[in-house]
Amino acid sequence: MQTKSSVHLPAPAEVVDPLRLLTQRVIIALAILVLTALLVYVDRDGYNDNSDGSVDLLDAFYYTTVSLSTTGYGDITPASDTARLVNIVIITPLRVLFLIVLIGTTLETLTTRSREQVRLNRWRKKLRDHTVVIGYGVKGRSAVNTMLANGMATEKLVVVDPDPAAIAEANEQGLVAVMGDATRTEVLRRAGVPTASRIVITTARDDASVLATLTCRQLNQTANIVVSVREADNLALVRQGGANEVVTSSDAVGRILGLATVSPALGHVLEDLTTSGVGLEVAERLVSPREEGKQPRQISDLVVAVVRDGDELPFHSPAIGHLVRGDRLIVIRPSEEYPWARREDAHEAPAAEEPEDPADRPPGGV
Repeated sequence: MQTKSSVHLPAPAEVVDPLRLLTQRVIIALAILVLTALLVYVDRDGYNDNSDGSVDLLDAFYYTTVSLSTTGYGDITPASDTARLVNIVIITPLRVLFLIVLIGTTLETLTTRSREQVRLNRWRKKLRDHTVVIGYGVKGRSAVNTMLANGMATEKLVVVDPDPAAIAEANEQGLVAVMGDATRTEVLRRAGVPTASRIVITTARDDASVLATLTCRQLNQTANIVVSVREADNLALVRQGGANEVVTSSDAVGRILGLATVSPALGHVLEDLTTSGVGLEVAERLVSPREEGKQPRQISDLVVAVVRDGDELPFHSPAIGHLVRGDRLIVIRPSEEYPWARREDAHEAPAAEEPEDPADRPPGGV
């Protein structure tokens, strides 16, 4: 079992290949070496070689190597004023540049670590009212994709999973990920569970889901916790652990399979409703000003429930009456906007607009 956790931030927009960067620095270093050797060779008459008195091309490269590396044996020295002036004005700056290139890899490593630490500290300071997704398997990825499709920003999502492959996949999607066991308090603290507003638990095992739910509720008393369990027998246990909503995956899939067997058309509709961005979708939105005072059946979207003062009222409930300001509608509507199916949450209708007459609705409207 993993005892330590680590935060993995998504890669920045521009990532430099380390091998390419190292190759560029080696080429620059060799260019500086050759340039300096040529300068020494051109002015070879101004240098004194203690061994034979003359400086050839090999001696020029030898002097350049020991000079740029600051070894400086002193066996070849600039004797004339011109050679010394060239050393002061040109070779010394080249020597400094050469050293910078040589230690550039170490400096780049330190800079990268410092930059990552700065990014991590900045991320932790902004970590408020976010969503933590525990478990990035099939259900976790689907939950994340659904939230992103409904307008949630990637910066507001944090993934927790013990699998390095899942962490890498989350980073590729632009998500911050914490690698570790989600039943451990340390891991959940790193993911910002104490300051999260929503927590989604989709672990592979029900016992892990129960323990993760208990730990999350202990760290955060106000977050909305949604848990997926495989067996319906564990539903009550997870609710007692602090879950606000529990989805029984095996029962839900079994029910869809049964309905699809009885009625293939019904199976297609249910599959459509559970697929984001295609065909129909189920959405929650605020009632618009021009819809106030109407009945649910007069709305362009198909209203299946109304949320009023925290209570969920089905569409047939007589308690709904007419829609009022502040109501939230649970609707079925097309995933794409059409002229005959206007998305009220995407357009702000004028408050003074007259209520729409149902008789004026185009044919085919709900």
